[in-house]
Formats: sequence, C-alpha cells, structure tokens
Amino acid sequence: MLMNIQNTAPRPTSPHPILNLGFRIFFVGSAVFAILAMLLWLAILQGFAPFKGTFNPFYWHAHEMIFGYALAVIAGFLLTAVKTWTSQPMPYGWHLGVIFGAWAVARLLWLGLHATPSVAMLSVAFVFDLLFWGMTAYSVIKAVWVARQKRQIGIVAKLTLLMLANIAFYTGVFLDSTTTQQIALYGALYLVIGVVFTIARRVLPFFIVKGISVDNNGKPNGLNIEQKNSALLDRMNLVGFFGFIVFDLFVKSPMLASAFALVCVIANICRLKNWHHPAIWQKPLLWSLIIAFGGMTASLLFFVVLPFVDTSVNVHSLGLHGLALFGVGLMTVAMMARVSLGHTGRNIHQPPKTVSAMFILMTTSALCRVVMPMFGGDYMTWVLISQVAWVLSFGLFCVSYVGILAKPRTDGLFG
Repeated sequence: MLMNIQNTAPRPTSPHPILNLGFRIFFVGSAVFAILAMLLWLAILQGFAPFKGTFNPFYWHAHEMIFGYALAVIAGFLLTAVKTWTSQPMPYGWHLGVIFGAWAVARLLWLGLHATPSVAMLSVAFVFDLLFWGMTAYSVIKAVWVARQKRQIGIVAKLTLLMLANIAFYTGVFLDSTTTQQIALYGALYLVIGVVFTIARRVLPFFIVKGISVDNNGKPNGLNIEQKNSALLDRMNLVGFFGFIVFDLFVKSPMLASAFALVCVIANICRLKNWHHPAIWQKPLLWSLIIAFGGMTASLLFFVVLPFVDTSVNVHSLGLHGLALFGVGLMTVAMMARVSLGHTGRNIHQPPKTVSAMFILMTTSALCRVVMPMFGGDYMTWVLISQVAWVLSFGLFCVSYVGILAKPRTDGLFG
C-alpha cells in the first residue's frame, strides 16, 4: 500500500516579523541610518558639529555611505534573494538579529567617531564591521556552495573584495596612510556599483515585464512583451567596467580609464534601449529604476571626458557622486520600495502614494550634487539642498514602509 508522506518540518519562527527575513530589518536599519548619517554630515559641513576624528572627515562620510548604508542594503537584498536563487534557507530570527546587531553597533560607533580621536573605539568598530560582513558573506557563500550555483561566483567574489576593501581602509587609518584609505574607498564604491550592475541586469527585465503586462489589480492587460539580456552587452559591460577600475584606481591613466568607461557607457545605453517600453513611465516603481540605471550610466561620462576638460572643475568627484547618488541612492530606494512590497505579499502595482515624491526627491538630491554645480551658484548651497532632499526621501521611505516591513506577510506565509 502506498502512503502519502508529507513534509512535517516545523514552520520557521522568529521573535518579531521584522526578523523573518533579511530585507526587513536591514531595509529599515539602512533607511534610518541614511537619515542620521546625512544629518550629521550636514552638521559637520555647516560647522555645527566640529569633526575631531583621526582621519579626513570626507573619508568618514564616504566610509559610512559605502560600508554603512550601501552594504546594509546589499545585505538585506542578498539575504533575501539568495534564498530564491538557491532554494537554501537564509538567516532569520535571532541569527539574523545577531548579524544586524553587529552592523548596528559598528554604525553607532562610527557616528560617535566624528567627535573623538579614540583608536579604541575605531578598533571595536573594526571588529563589529568584520563580524557583520563576515556573517553576511558566509551565509551567501554557504547557500551558493550547497546549491552548486557557479553562476553566482561574481557575487561571491564582490562580497569577498568588499571585505578586503574595508580591511584595507581600517589599515590605512591605523597606519595614517591616506593613499590606502582613498584606494579602499574608491575601490569599494566601484565594487558596490559592480554589484548594482549585476543585480540590475538580473532583475530589471523581470520587474519591467511583471510591471507593465498587468493592470493595477494584477490582471493581464494584453501587453505581451519579452525582455532579453544580451551576452555581448554583458561582456562589454564587464570588460569596460573592470578596465575602468584598473586604469582609474591603480594605473592612474585617465585616457585608458576614459576609453574603458566609454565601452561601459555604450553597453549600458544599449541595455536601456533593449529594456525600454513606453508603459514604464506610468509606473513609479519602474521609472525610478530606469532613471537610476540611466543616471549611473551617465555618471560614467564624467570619467569619459575627464582627460579633455578644464581641471579646475573636479570632474572626477562629480562622477563619483553621480555613481553614488544614482547607482546607490536612487537605485537602492527604488529597489527597496519594490522588494518590500513583493516579499511581504502586497500588491506591487499599488505602492504607497508617497513613492513618486520619494523618487523625485532622491533624483533632486543627485542633480543638485552632481549637475547643478557645473552651472555656477554657491557650491555649498547645492550640497545643502542635496542633503536635505536625501533626508526627506528616506524620511518618506520610513513613513511609508516601516509599518509594512514590521508586519507579517499578508498571505500568512513566513518571510
């Protein structure tokens, strides 16, 4: 006689829904931190909070935007997406809480480092930063290894290199080597952008198809489209971006960096052309991603023209901030807004009414920091407007999404 054998594995449990899966706690934490860190940076630049740390205050800001904010968003995304990619369990409950706790302790210490030259505080922050990223990388690498997914090797490599970049930065601070600190920060930003390129290449076509082929109630609207990625464009982007990093960061050849950046720009313009559909502009959760990807691509043009322009304009800095504000700022806010709905069982076609304002504010932040200074006016005023727009954008995200991320899925599933 045949018997039906049912899976009797216990349902996962956690002390609070916000610890059910990585995206919840890390999206909330990163958004709150983005506000606090930018407000403190605003206060430092305006002279309200004198910087007393042992290193360049601009490096303090860069470290926390990259290793504090960006890595938290990446952690939240990967600790969620890798479960889908590999069908392997990812940290939840107290295990997830420990990973988040290590990140949070490091961030609190870094917020305090602006006011003290304490080497002991910096050393403790170093330990907790390593614990945070080490546990995150281990969770991802373990799942990829068990699933034998060789195609994830690029993500694994970038996670490892980000760990090494952070170690290099701390080493540079301890040894008082500004060159080491700068290489570590620039390298880390480029690695983060590399992660964004990889993830965007995977999810944007999927999001676009799912977003425009149905109406706001999730019912098919008759638009049958297919989004494809090109292997040639993938290789062009990989070679172009890798070459750009090598010649911008290590060899210091602006002409060769310019040439490779141009290859990367061409590849991604072609990608955008392949992905584009007029219906995208009716969906904030889609047009925000396209603007972010387009802005990130356009920011590479600063490096393309760098060898040919007046050196009195800090074109390199504008390019870096363009990559950061479009590729990290707007892209992550847009991604978090979409993922937070989909992974809590909510209708991705009916996002909170605040999302358009949220994305417009972040786009304004990017334009004021990167584009407007080229047209004159008081530079610090543009920076201030950019900072305020950043804070307001994340403020809207917190108001709109913390409640969603802190509540159980609407379909009753765990996650």
